[in-house]
Parts: sequence; C-alpha cells; structure tokens
Amino acid sequence: MAEKKSKKQKKSKSSGNGTESSVQTATQHVEIETEKVERKKIKNKLYEKEIARLQIELVKLQEWIKHMGLKVVVLFEGRDAAGKGGAIKRITQSLSPRICRVVALPAPTERERTQWYFQRYIQHLPAAGEMVLFDRSWYNRAGVERVMGFCTDEEYREFLRSCPEFERMLVRSGIILIKYWFSVSDEEQERRFQGRIYHPTKHWKLSPMDLKSRSKWIEYSKAKDEMFAHTDIKQAPWYVVDGNVKKRARLNVINHLLSMIDYEDLSPEPVELPKRQEEGGYVRPPMSDQTFIPEFF
Repeated sequence: MAEKKSKKQKKSKSSGNGTESSVQTATQHVEIETEKVERKKIKNKLYEKEIARLQIELVKLQEWIKHMGLKVVVLFEGRDAAGKGGAIKRITQSLSPRICRVVALPAPTERERTQWYFQRYIQHLPAAGEMVLFDRSWYNRAGVERVMGFCTDEEYREFLRSCPEFERMLVRSGIILIKYWFSVSDEEQERRFQGRIYHPTKHWKLSPMDLKSRSKWIEYSKAKDEMFAHTDIKQAPWYVVDGNVKKRARLNVINHLLSMIDYEDLSPEPVELPKRQEEGGYVRPPMSDQTFIPEFF
C-alpha cells in the first residue's frame, strides 16, 4: 500500500510540474504576444482623440507654470530619426511661444568652442514662468562629439565628471529638469532614413552626420551606455521612450511629461465679447489704395 501511495504521489508531483511548466510557457507566450500588440501602430481615430485631450492638458500645465513662476527644462535626446522632433511639435502645437519655446542649437562657433562647455546652453535656460524644450542639448558631448571625434578624451572625461554636478546645481536653483531618451531599432531607423531620401519635404532631415551615424551604430550604443552610467542621477534621471511607433511615442511622452508636474486647472471663466467700437465718422481709404496678394485659391 505504501509503495502504491508513493507511486501516486510521484505521479501527482510530476503532473503538477507539467502543469506549472505549461502555465509558465503560456504566460511567456502571452507576454510575447502582448509585446507584439503594444508595438503595433495605433489607430488614427484613437490617436487624434488622445492627442487632442493631452494638448488641452498641456495648455492647463502652461497656465500653471506661468501662474506659479515655475522654471521647466525638458531635454530630448536619442537616436537619429527616433521621433524627437515630432514629439516636440505636438507638445508646442497649442502652447504660447512666449511661455514654451524650443532650443535647437547649431554646431558651436569658433568662439563658442573656447568657452566653458555649458556656457552656450545656460543663456537659453528659462526664467520664472517659462518652459524650454531642448532638441538636443549639452549631451552632444557624450554622443556625437565623442563618437565622431569632435572632442578630446580629456574633454569627454571632464564632461562625465561635471555634468551630474551641473544638473544638480540646476535642480537646486529651482529648475525642474526632465530628460528623455528616444530609442529606436536599427531596422526602424533605416526605414525612416530611406523614407527621407525620396520625400521632398523631409530629405533636409537626412544630414551627412546622420549617414555617418549608421556606420557607427555600436559606437553610439556604447556611448549611450557610458552616458547613462554617469548621468542617470537621482535628481535628474533619464526616462527612455520607445520610439518605434511614432504616434504611441508622442502620446506616451506627453502623458509622462504631464505626470511629472503637479498642476491645477486654471482655465478662465467664459468671457463676454465687448461690442465693436462705433464708426464715429471714420471713413476707410479706398480698397484700391492697398496691395493685396494674388488669390490663386
């Protein structure tokens, strides 16, 4: 009897392990399928609905920043063609350029190369009631300058040492610093580059530096890893954005940006439009005295 019982227990135990294994395999399968679904393109109807809702929230955030005198800096870094520019456009689309502005600096001049490295960025930092979006930033030194040899090893090492302290100083001064890294796969980047070659309104985006970056994909990966190791600090951590599906990336980054600042709805009460001023004897000059543009449409 004891021997039969032992066999039954073994069979039961074996059966249990098989069930656990099946459940584990099924769970892994579901996770893989879920990952595939998440990477699919989002439907336009849902995207338009969500982007409209989020842009209304951005307006509320803008008014809160102005009302409270906040100083906000958002850095957009990442691979070429990862979707940084598109995300920035959707953020600023409904905002006032007097409150929210974009900084996209060209290559430094000869004079700027002799300055303290962070000097040319400091002049673009926000005053109270402003938000500044950097389309590329001081992290050029840890990325393109490092990979392409535009800075010396000593300049690079000094950046890795001083950047965390520089950012801590910004945070201590009252600046809200948010850093985004847009990630994109090798295959998706190539597809976007190919699309830019023949697109009449996008081929300007494909610079000689972009083409060189394709041949240095691994070097850029190593540079990014080293950059994160030194600058992913508690006071200003990096937030990674999956940029393989542009519209999803835009919604996700705007949603995250809104979650980073506690704000209240300061939308004004509806106003009544005042009556137009009376003519009071004013006589308009003839329309023929004015130069109008040709009407082709």
